[in-house]
Amino acid sequence: MVNIFENIVNRKNTNSVKWDLNETIFGKSDVIPMWVADMDFRAPEEVLNALKEVVDHGVFGYPTRTDSYYNAIIRWFGIYHEWKIEKNWISFSPGVVPGLKIAINALTNPGDKILIQTPVYYPFYEVIKNNERKIVKNEMIYTDSGYIMDFEDLEDKFKDDKMKLFILCSPHNPVGRVWKKEELKKIADLAEKYGKIVISDEIHADLVYKGFKHIPFQKISEYVKNNTITFTAPSKTFNIAGLETANAIIPNKELKELFEKTKTRYSSDLTNIFGIRGLEAAYNYGRDWLDELIWYLEENIDFIDEYFKSNIPQIKFFKPEGTYLLWLDMRELGDEETVKDILINKAGVGLEEGSIFGEGGKGFFRMNIATTRKIIEKALNNMNEAFNN
Repeated sequence: MVNIFENIVNRKNTNSVKWDLNETIFGKSDVIPMWVADMDFRAPEEVLNALKEVVDHGVFGYPTRTDSYYNAIIRWFGIYHEWKIEKNWISFSPGVVPGLKIAINALTNPGDKILIQTPVYYPFYEVIKNNERKIVKNEMIYTDSGYIMDFEDLEDKFKDDKMKLFILCSPHNPVGRVWKKEELKKIADLAEKYGKIVISDEIHADLVYKGFKHIPFQKISEYVKNNTITFTAPSKTFNIAGLETANAIIPNKELKELFEKTKTRYSSDLTNIFGIRGLEAAYNYGRDWLDELIWYLEENIDFIDEYFKSNIPQIKFFKPEGTYLLWLDMRELGDEETVKDILINKAGVGLEEGSIFGEGGKGFFRMNIATTRKIIEKALNNMNEAFNN
């Protein structure tokens, strides 16, 4: 199994955002792309076989989601997250970000305030601004042991009557936190105290490391169960983002009807047969593959940690509790623009600068480590030579 993750897959000229847009993103082709959050690994064999069956059938008419689709979701979250989901809670979305757009338009009006915790996944900013809502920021606190929530400021933001919606990123992208039960409980209590609705982006829920546990936000209290839209997807877990299949979990009947009604305005319920079959195969048969993946990613993290400590000690990071993303503190190497220039033009390594995740991310860089050890080693050696010479 490990050989799957050691095998370098040539992704160039495959319509890959990650590998085929170097000129557009970085201004040069000779860059090792370690920015966007997809993996360089082949999907589980069971998923590939399921997709081959669809191709071999040869007819690609309009598909529908049957009980096997819903049962796969219910089974996966029931077994691996101890979360009992009911079929009538599940609403399809072609992706988490399109789902956010639907939810924002269903639950708020133009001019309303939406609260996010920064630094955070930058499409949150875009989907709020592009839908004429106002961004409110709760800046997380960077401590000697990692990021923590600023609950005093969070409550101040929750008090605002014009703040209608809170978006939780759990596990958190880019800082890699897997929120503890007591942290989620504080958010749940604030939501109930001030009567707020929550969107919980849990796309990285399955990518959690040893010693940590993802807790679905809806499990925290009866209030948040009935006032939260949770987004899930197999895309990050099994590297099938291109199949464009995600789900919103909405126990509250009225909220779900509102979400569904709004979804029809954007023609966002069009189902992809490959996404249906890919999700079913991944959730039904992909656990062993995922266990091996988690082990391999942990090895990558340890390798990078030791490399930086030995060769570029100015680069620091807290080992992520979840996700396959490292949040590198590179402020000791210079200002963000200078470091970015060295990374691209001297090291030939493409990372994402932290400022796009929020002002508090300035000087940090996000690194995707879901690739082979050989590619990682090549990138680190390039960085070592660029920053030390």
